Amino acid sequence: MGVDAVLYDKVRAVAWRDGVVRLLDQRVLPATLRYEECATAAEVAAAITAMVVRGAPAIGVTAAYGAVLAVSEAYRRAPTDWRAAARVDLAALRESRPTAVNLGWALDVMERVMETIGAGSPVAAVLAAARRLHDEDIAANRRMGALGAALLPPQARVLTHCNTGALATGGYGTALGVVRAAAATGGIRMVYADETRPWLQGARLTAWELVEEGLPVTVLADGAAAARLRAGDIAAVLVGADRIAANGDTANKIGTYGLAISARHHGVPFYVVAPVSTIDVATPDGHGIPIEERAEGEVLGCQGLTHSPAGARAWNPVFDVTPAALITALITERGVLPSPDAEGMARLLAQPTPV
Repeated sequence: MGVDAVLYDKVRAVAWRDGVVRLLDQRVLPATLRYEECATAAEVAAAITAMVVRGAPAIGVTAAYGAVLAVSEAYRRAPTDWRAAARVDLAALRESRPTAVNLGWALDVMERVMETIGAGSPVAAVLAAARRLHDEDIAANRRMGALGAALLPPQARVLTHCNTGALATGGYGTALGVVRAAAATGGIRMVYADETRPWLQGARLTAWELVEEGLPVTVLADGAAAARLRAGDIAAVLVGADRIAANGDTANKIGTYGLAISARHHGVPFYVVAPVSTIDVATPDGHGIPIEERAEGEVLGCQGLTHSPAGARAWNPVFDVTPAALITALITERGVLPSPDAEGMARLLAQPTPV
Protein backbone atom coordinates (compact mmCIF):
# COMPACT_ATOMS: atom_id res chain seq x y z
CA MET A 1 0.00 0.00 0.00
CA GLY A 2 1.11 3.54 -0.67
CA VAL A 3 1.75 6.23 1.90
CA ASP A 4 0.30 9.73 1.76
CA ALA A 5 3.59 11.34 2.65
CA VAL A 6 2.06 14.77 3.28
CA LEU A 7 -0.69 13.78 5.74
CA TYR A 8 1.44 14.91 8.64
CA ASP A 9 1.89 18.27 6.88
CA LYS A 10 -1.80 18.70 6.03
CA VAL A 11 -3.03 17.71 9.50
CA ARG A 12 -0.77 19.14 12.19
CA ALA A 13 -1.32 18.68 15.90
CA VAL A 14 0.11 22.13 16.50
CA ALA A 15 0.81 25.12 14.29
CA TRP A 16 1.43 28.86 14.53
CA ARG A 17 -1.16 30.76 12.51
CA ASP A 18 -1.48 34.55 12.36
CA GLY A 19 -0.38 35.20 15.91
CA VAL A 20 -2.19 32.33 17.63
CA VAL A 21 -1.37 28.70 18.46
CA ARG A 22 -3.69 26.44 16.48
CA LEU A 23 -4.25 23.01 18.04
CA LEU A 24 -6.06 20.04 16.57
CA ASP A 25 -8.45 18.95 19.32
CA GLN A 26 -7.46 15.32 19.81
CA ARG A 27 -10.21 14.69 22.35
CA VAL A 28 -12.86 14.50 19.63
CA LEU A 29 -11.02 12.62 16.86
CA PRO A 30 -11.86 10.71 14.74
CA ALA A 31 -15.52 11.73 14.86
CA THR A 32 -14.83 15.45 14.55
CA LEU A 33 -11.99 17.43 12.98
CA ARG A 34 -11.93 20.52 15.20
CA TYR A 35 -9.26 23.09 15.94
CA GLU A 36 -8.81 25.30 18.98
CA GLU A 37 -6.97 28.60 18.78
CA CYS A 38 -5.03 29.87 21.78
CA ALA A 39 -4.29 33.58 21.91
CA THR A 40 -2.58 33.63 25.32
CA ALA A 41 -0.03 31.53 27.15
CA ALA A 42 -2.65 30.75 29.79
CA GLU A 43 -4.92 29.30 27.11
CA VAL A 44 -2.05 27.15 25.83
CA ALA A 45 -1.38 25.83 29.33
CA ALA A 46 -5.07 25.03 29.81
CA ALA A 47 -5.20 23.21 26.46
CA ILE A 48 -2.18 21.07 27.40
CA THR A 49 -3.72 20.15 30.75
CA ALA A 50 -7.07 19.34 29.12
CA MET A 51 -5.31 17.08 26.55
CA VAL A 52 -6.43 19.07 23.53
CA VAL A 53 -2.86 18.32 22.52
CA ARG A 54 -0.92 15.33 23.89
CA GLY A 55 2.23 13.38 23.21
CA ALA A 56 5.50 14.57 24.74
CA PRO A 57 7.10 16.03 21.57
CA ALA A 58 3.86 17.78 20.54
CA ILE A 59 3.52 19.20 24.04
CA GLY A 60 7.07 20.53 23.81
CA VAL A 61 6.41 22.24 20.48
CA THR A 62 3.14 23.65 21.80
CA ALA A 63 4.88 24.99 24.90
CA ALA A 64 7.48 26.71 22.70
CA TYR A 65 4.75 28.54 20.81
CA GLY A 66 3.08 29.27 24.16
CA ALA A 67 6.32 30.95 25.20
CA VAL A 68 6.05 33.19 22.13
CA LEU A 69 2.61 34.30 23.31
CA ALA A 70 3.97 34.84 26.83
CA VAL A 71 6.78 37.05 25.53
CA SER A 72 4.44 38.97 23.23
CA GLU A 73 1.98 39.65 26.06
CA ALA A 74 4.77 40.57 28.47
CA TYR A 75 6.41 43.01 26.05
CA ARG A 76 3.08 44.67 25.43
CA ARG A 77 2.45 45.08 29.17
CA ALA A 78 5.99 45.83 30.37
CA PRO A 79 8.37 46.63 27.49
CA THR A 80 11.26 47.44 29.86
CA ASP A 81 10.85 44.37 32.08
CA TRP A 82 9.24 41.83 29.76
CA ARG A 83 11.44 38.89 30.79
CA ALA A 84 10.20 38.88 34.38
CA ALA A 85 6.60 39.18 33.23
CA ALA A 86 7.01 36.36 30.68
CA ARG A 87 8.54 34.01 33.24
CA VAL A 88 5.29 34.03 35.21
CA ASP A 89 3.46 32.55 32.22
CA LEU A 90 6.32 30.15 31.50
CA ALA A 91 6.08 28.81 35.05
CA ALA A 92 2.38 28.05 34.48
CA LEU A 93 3.22 26.28 31.23
CA ARG A 94 5.80 24.12 33.04
CA GLU A 95 3.13 22.86 35.43
CA SER A 96 0.56 21.96 32.77
CA ARG A 97 1.69 18.29 32.43
CA PRO A 98 4.24 16.99 34.98
CA THR A 99 5.56 13.82 33.33
CA ALA A 100 6.37 14.95 29.77
CA VAL A 101 9.96 16.17 30.07
CA ASN A 102 9.93 17.67 26.54
CA LEU A 103 7.74 20.45 27.91
CA GLY A 104 10.40 21.69 30.33
CA TRP A 105 13.16 21.10 27.79
CA ALA A 106 11.40 23.26 25.19
CA LEU A 107 10.81 26.05 27.70
CA ASP A 108 14.48 25.90 28.73
CA VAL A 109 15.42 26.41 25.08
CA MET A 110 13.09 29.37 24.82
CA GLU A 111 14.39 30.95 28.05
CA ARG A 112 17.97 30.70 26.79
CA VAL A 113 16.91 32.52 23.62
CA MET A 114 15.17 35.18 25.73
CA GLU A 115 18.44 35.89 27.52
CA THR A 116 20.25 36.64 24.25
CA ILE A 117 17.79 39.25 22.95
CA GLY A 118 18.87 42.88 23.02
CA ALA A 119 16.86 46.07 22.74
CA GLY A 120 13.60 46.29 20.84
CA SER A 121 10.79 43.84 20.39
CA PRO A 122 11.75 40.24 21.27
CA VAL A 123 8.80 38.61 19.50
CA ALA A 124 10.44 37.90 16.14
CA ALA A 125 13.44 36.23 17.79
CA VAL A 126 11.41 33.93 20.04
CA LEU A 127 9.04 33.03 17.21
CA ALA A 128 12.00 32.08 15.01
CA ALA A 129 13.32 29.91 17.85
CA ALA A 130 9.97 28.14 18.28
CA ARG A 131 9.70 27.47 14.55
CA ARG A 132 13.25 26.14 14.51
CA LEU A 133 12.45 23.81 17.43
CA HIS A 134 9.38 22.58 15.52
CA ASP A 135 11.38 21.93 12.34
CA GLU A 136 14.08 20.11 14.30
CA ASP A 137 11.48 17.84 15.88
CA ILE A 138 10.21 16.76 12.46
CA ALA A 139 13.76 16.18 11.23
CA ALA A 140 14.53 14.08 14.31
CA ASN A 141 11.39 12.02 13.74
CA ARG A 142 12.37 11.29 10.14
CA ARG A 143 15.82 10.20 11.26
CA MET A 144 14.40 7.90 13.94
CA GLY A 145 11.95 6.51 11.41
CA ALA A 146 14.74 5.50 9.07
CA LEU A 147 16.83 3.97 11.84
CA GLY A 148 13.90 2.01 13.24
CA ALA A 149 12.69 0.79 9.86
CA ALA A 150 16.12 -0.74 9.26
CA LEU A 151 15.55 -3.00 12.28
CA LEU A 152 12.34 -4.52 10.91
CA PRO A 153 12.12 -7.50 8.58
CA PRO A 154 10.25 -7.17 5.27
CA GLN A 155 6.45 -7.23 5.53
CA ALA A 156 6.59 -6.90 9.30
CA ARG A 157 3.69 -7.12 11.68
CA VAL A 158 4.23 -4.71 14.58
CA LEU A 159 2.35 -3.84 17.76
CA THR A 160 2.02 -0.27 19.07
CA HIS A 161 0.67 1.36 22.22
CA CYS A 162 -0.97 4.77 22.60
CA ASN A 163 -0.40 7.23 19.71
CA THR A 164 3.12 8.09 18.60
CA GLY A 165 2.44 9.56 15.19
CA ALA A 166 2.09 12.99 13.65
CA LEU A 167 -0.55 13.83 16.24
CA ALA A 168 1.87 13.23 19.13
CA THR A 169 4.79 15.20 17.68
CA GLY A 170 5.64 18.21 15.57
CA GLY A 171 5.00 15.95 12.58
CA TYR A 172 5.70 12.45 11.16
CA GLY A 173 5.94 10.65 14.51
CA THR A 174 8.32 8.65 16.70
CA ALA A 175 7.31 4.98 16.93
CA LEU A 176 4.66 5.51 14.26
CA GLY A 177 7.32 7.32 12.25
CA VAL A 178 9.14 3.97 12.12
CA VAL A 179 5.97 2.47 10.68
CA ARG A 180 5.75 5.29 8.12
CA ALA A 181 9.36 4.84 7.08
CA ALA A 182 8.98 1.05 6.76
CA ALA A 183 5.70 1.38 4.87
CA ALA A 184 7.30 3.70 2.32
CA THR A 185 9.27 0.69 1.06
CA GLY A 186 6.41 -1.80 1.39
CA GLY A 187 7.71 -3.13 4.69
CA ILE A 188 4.57 -3.21 6.85
CA ARG A 189 1.99 -6.00 6.62
CA MET A 190 -0.06 -5.07 9.69
CA VAL A 191 -0.03 -2.64 12.62
CA TYR A 192 -1.75 -3.94 15.74
CA ALA A 193 -2.75 -0.87 17.74
CA ASP A 194 -3.57 -1.28 21.41
CA GLU A 195 -6.75 0.67 22.14
CA THR A 196 -4.99 2.32 25.13
CA ARG A 197 -7.61 2.90 27.79
CA PRO A 198 -8.96 5.14 29.16
CA TRP A 199 -8.45 7.84 26.50
CA LEU A 200 -8.29 5.34 23.60
CA GLN A 201 -5.39 7.05 21.87
CA GLY A 202 -4.64 3.87 19.94
CA ALA A 203 -8.20 3.08 18.89
CA ARG A 204 -8.99 6.69 18.02
CA LEU A 205 -5.77 8.42 16.98
CA THR A 206 -3.32 5.77 15.79
CA ALA A 207 -6.05 3.96 13.88
CA TRP A 208 -7.17 7.25 12.32
CA GLU A 209 -3.67 8.20 11.17
CA LEU A 210 -3.09 4.80 9.60
CA VAL A 211 -6.50 4.58 7.93
CA GLU A 212 -6.02 8.08 6.50
CA GLU A 213 -2.74 6.93 4.93
CA GLY A 214 -4.12 3.66 3.61
CA LEU A 215 -2.02 1.53 5.93
CA PRO A 216 -3.34 -1.70 7.48
CA VAL A 217 -4.36 -1.47 11.13
CA THR A 218 -6.07 -3.83 13.56
CA VAL A 219 -7.21 -2.40 16.89
CA LEU A 220 -6.64 -4.60 19.94
CA ALA A 221 -8.26 -4.45 23.35
CA ASP A 222 -5.38 -3.76 25.73
CA GLY A 223 -5.91 -7.13 27.38
CA ALA A 224 -5.50 -8.91 24.03
CA ALA A 225 -1.93 -7.76 23.42
CA ALA A 226 -0.31 -10.68 25.25
CA ALA A 227 -2.33 -13.21 23.28
CA ARG A 228 -1.35 -11.47 20.05
CA LEU A 229 2.32 -11.66 21.02
CA ARG A 230 1.94 -15.33 21.90
CA ALA A 231 0.69 -16.01 18.36
CA GLY A 232 4.30 -15.67 17.26
CA ASP A 233 3.94 -13.41 14.23
CA ILE A 234 4.78 -10.00 15.73
CA ALA A 235 8.18 -8.74 14.60
CA ALA A 236 8.47 -5.94 17.15
CA VAL A 237 6.70 -3.80 19.70
CA LEU A 238 7.17 -0.08 19.00
CA VAL A 239 6.42 2.50 21.69
CA GLY A 240 7.25 6.12 22.41
CA ALA A 241 8.27 7.78 25.66
CA ASP A 242 7.29 10.75 27.79
CA ARG A 243 10.40 10.73 29.97
CA ILE A 244 13.54 8.58 29.97
CA ALA A 245 15.75 8.50 33.06
CA ALA A 246 19.54 8.65 32.87
CA ASN A 247 19.76 4.86 33.19
CA GLY A 248 17.25 4.16 30.40
CA ASP A 249 14.15 3.51 32.54
CA THR A 250 11.25 4.82 30.49
CA ALA A 251 7.95 6.42 31.42
CA ASN A 252 5.26 6.00 28.78
CA LYS A 253 1.51 5.59 28.57
CA ILE A 254 0.01 3.33 31.22
CA GLY A 255 0.14 -0.28 30.04
CA THR A 256 3.58 -0.01 28.44
CA TYR A 257 5.26 -1.78 31.36
CA GLY A 258 2.99 -4.82 31.12
CA LEU A 259 3.47 -4.89 27.36
CA ALA A 260 7.26 -4.92 27.83
CA ILE A 261 7.02 -7.84 30.25
CA SER A 262 4.88 -9.77 27.79
CA ALA A 263 7.20 -8.99 24.88
CA ARG A 264 10.21 -10.21 26.85
CA HIS A 265 8.38 -13.41 27.83
CA HIS A 266 7.52 -14.15 24.20
CA GLY A 267 10.91 -13.16 22.77
CA VAL A 268 9.62 -10.15 20.81
CA PRO A 269 11.91 -7.13 20.44
CA PHE A 270 10.67 -4.12 22.41
CA TYR A 271 11.82 -0.81 20.93
CA VAL A 272 11.43 2.63 22.51
CA VAL A 273 11.50 5.42 19.92
CA ALA A 274 12.07 8.93 21.28
CA PRO A 275 14.19 12.03 20.65
CA VAL A 276 17.04 12.85 23.01
CA SER A 277 14.96 15.77 24.32
CA THR A 278 12.92 13.10 26.15
CA ILE A 279 15.96 12.02 28.18
CA ASP A 280 16.06 13.55 31.65
CA VAL A 281 19.68 13.39 32.80
CA ALA A 282 18.70 14.91 36.15
CA THR A 283 16.65 11.81 37.02
CA PRO A 284 18.96 8.85 37.74
CA ASP A 285 16.33 6.12 37.35
CA GLY A 286 12.64 5.50 36.97
CA HIS A 287 11.90 5.84 40.68
CA GLY A 288 12.39 9.60 40.35
CA ILE A 289 9.97 10.11 37.47
CA PRO A 290 6.77 11.90 38.56
CA ILE A 291 3.67 10.00 37.46
CA GLU A 292 0.62 12.07 36.67
CA GLU A 293 -2.74 10.81 37.92
CA ARG A 294 -6.02 11.99 36.46
CA ALA A 295 -9.67 11.92 37.53
CA GLU A 296 -11.29 8.63 38.55
CA GLY A 297 -14.21 9.32 36.23
CA GLU A 298 -12.02 8.70 33.19
CA VAL A 299 -11.82 5.03 34.23
CA LEU A 300 -15.31 4.64 35.72
CA GLY A 301 -16.99 5.86 32.55
CA CYS A 302 -16.46 6.69 28.89
CA GLN A 303 -17.74 9.50 26.67
CA GLY A 304 -20.06 10.82 29.32
CA LEU A 305 -21.53 7.43 30.29
CA THR A 306 -20.79 5.88 33.69
CA HIS A 307 -20.38 2.10 33.52
CA SER A 308 -19.28 1.38 37.09
CA PRO A 309 -21.63 1.27 40.08
CA ALA A 310 -21.90 4.17 42.50
CA GLY A 311 -19.34 3.76 45.27
CA ALA A 312 -16.71 2.09 43.09
CA ARG A 313 -13.30 3.79 43.09
CA ALA A 314 -10.68 3.96 40.36
CA TRP A 315 -6.91 4.39 40.20
CA ASN A 316 -5.93 6.36 37.11
CA PRO A 317 -2.16 6.77 36.64
CA VAL A 318 -1.49 8.16 33.18
CA PHE A 319 1.95 6.60 32.82
CA ASP A 320 4.02 3.70 34.09
CA VAL A 321 7.76 3.08 34.09
CA THR A 322 9.38 0.30 32.07
CA PRO A 323 12.77 -0.77 33.48
CA ALA A 324 15.63 -0.39 31.02
CA ALA A 325 16.36 -4.12 31.36
CA LEU A 326 13.16 -4.87 29.40
CA ILE A 327 14.03 -2.56 26.49
CA THR A 328 15.68 -4.21 23.48
CA ALA A 329 16.92 -0.89 22.11
CA LEU A 330 16.34 2.84 22.37
CA ILE A 331 16.01 4.50 18.97
CA THR A 332 16.87 8.21 18.87
CA GLU A 333 17.90 10.69 16.19
CA ARG A 334 21.49 10.23 17.38
CA GLY A 335 21.47 6.49 16.83
CA VAL A 336 20.24 3.16 18.16
CA LEU A 337 21.30 2.15 21.67
CA PRO A 338 20.86 -1.59 22.32
CA SER A 339 20.11 -2.64 25.91
CA PRO A 340 20.21 0.90 27.33
CA ASP A 341 21.92 1.51 30.66
CA ALA A 342 23.52 4.50 32.37
CA GLU A 343 26.89 4.15 30.60
CA GLY A 344 25.29 3.67 27.19
CA MET A 345 22.96 6.61 27.74
CA ALA A 346 25.90 8.85 28.60
CA ARG A 347 27.71 7.80 25.41
CA LEU A 348 24.57 8.43 23.37
CA LEU A 349 24.13 11.93 24.77
CA ALA A 350 27.76 12.75 24.04
CA GLN A 351 27.26 12.08 20.34
CA PRO A 352 26.35 14.95 17.99
CA THR A 353 23.03 14.93 16.19
CA PRO A 354 23.54 13.99 12.50
CA VAL A 355 22.85 16.80 10.06
